[in-house]
Amino acid sequence: MPNEIKKYVQKLIAKGVREDGRKMDEYRDIKIEYNVSAKSAEGSARVTIGDTVVVAGIKLDMGTPFPDRPGEGTIMVNAELLPLSSPDFESGPPSIESIELSRVVDRGIRESKAIDFTKLCVKKGEKVWLVFIDIYPINDAGNLFDAAALAAMAALTTARFPKYDEKTELVDYYTRTDKPLELEKKPISITVLKIGDKILVDPTDREWKAYDARITVASLENGNISAMQKGGETPLSPEEIDKMIELGIAKAKELRKVLDKK
Repeated sequence: MPNEIKKYVQKLIAKGVREDGRKMDEYRDIKIEYNVSAKSAEGSARVTIGDTVVVAGIKLDMGTPFPDRPGEGTIMVNAELLPLSSPDFESGPPSIESIELSRVVDRGIRESKAIDFTKLCVKKGEKVWLVFIDIYPINDAGNLFDAAALAAMAALTTARFPKYDEKTELVDYYTRTDKPLELEKKPISITVLKIGDKILVDPTDREWKAYDARITVASLENGNISAMQKGGETPLSPEEIDKMIELGIAKAKELRKVLDKK
């Protein structure tokens, strides 16, 4: 972003004003569509926050467990930042941005124990279900972190296991069962930005490029924090961290209502 635009955004925020007229703690309109890829994925969802659009797909695959966790399956999150979604993204190996996005989504789900990995075990030490969560931004108009995390969570709620024959130990990926992927908890991630001396949520793409520091807070239904990620070079005081966490937990309750409408 040109420095002139960045400075313009920062001056607006300093006055307590946002380009689109929203309040600092206000989200754009949020929409969740479920089973958008019913034929090619075991679960899927599309999340729209303002003009930001992210699709998440779930694939359930049979695999071998890690040697140190022979009775547990696991999750694997991959975020692909497609050039069609933003001129800032390029084709090729995963960028630092896509790796961080994957890790933030992974950590929110994993550390909250949203999925009981022991229930993914089919045959201890030999066969477990692996849950692949693929994230594809379709349009990046800001706040990919929250949109991706919400899309992943929404897609997980729709996931159904493919047919597994215990005798032949083969998986029929073309036949979907009615058995859902059980979710123990539903973490919601909220990213809070600090620009100057102001804190805000749901940044546009221009606001995202103008932030000084950010914290992504993943919290549960009871308000307990399951994971956090700090970004940006500017340090935060304990008081600022407390305010950002408090705002993150409060806004998670709002997004949870949208998710629970399913």
